[in-house]
Amino acid sequence: MTVSTAQSQAPTCGLAPALEATGVSLIYGNGPTAVHAVSQVDLAVHPGEMLALMGPSGSGKTTLLLVLGCLLQASAGRVRVEGQDIAHLPQVALSHLRLTRMGFIFQSYNLFPALTALENVQLALELKGHPLQEGRGLLRQVGLGERLGNYPRQLSGGEKQRVAIARALAGDPAILLADEPTAALDSANGRAVVKLLADLVHDQGRAAIIVTHDPRIGDLSDRVVHMEDGRILA
Repeated sequence: MTVSTAQSQAPTCGLAPALEATGVSLIYGNGPTAVHAVSQVDLAVHPGEMLALMGPSGSGKTTLLLVLGCLLQASAGRVRVEGQDIAHLPQVALSHLRLTRMGFIFQSYNLFPALTALENVQLALELKGHPLQEGRGLLRQVGLGERLGNYPRQLSGGEKQRVAIARALAGDPAILLADEPTAALDSANGRAVVKLLADLVHDQGRAAIIVTHDPRIGDLSDRVVHMEDGRILA
């Protein structure tokens, strides 16, 4: 693990960044009451790299993740996804970019309770225009090949998060963005999920940014970047 407290440009065999922020800020409001949720952030993550973004609550980690995930628009600076500057892309193009190039994983799983594990993954595949039969392989990949027909209420927390990871992998995204993916899990399940994410990144050449307070994620990440008061610590 490499700990970085400045601009994060990790060496990854000369590969261009999969996701890059340059001078990114997000400001709510104006004048003396303005809130600088993210301030002048430079950050990059490369293919095959898992980056842990850590810091106290309210430090801007999740806000930055939403900006990088094209869910919030930066007030200043540039975000590039696989080299493409997203600043002037219309909403339709941004939605397509999120759908095809990014996979999102959240603390609360966000599974549909009336759908089985397989159906939750197949819904994502359908939205992305991929064959529904790929869902079985994705669930086997995360170790749930025997739980395809189970509903979320029949799964443990760790299993539900694995379904969420399989869903995020639908469509073979280049970038994984995760917000506190182990916060609701016990120690054993948390470590298993962290190991799974690291394997998916390193074995398949994806790029991942994981917002977390969990030291287990830091231990298995390629880099740890710390935020405080909206800034990357220098």
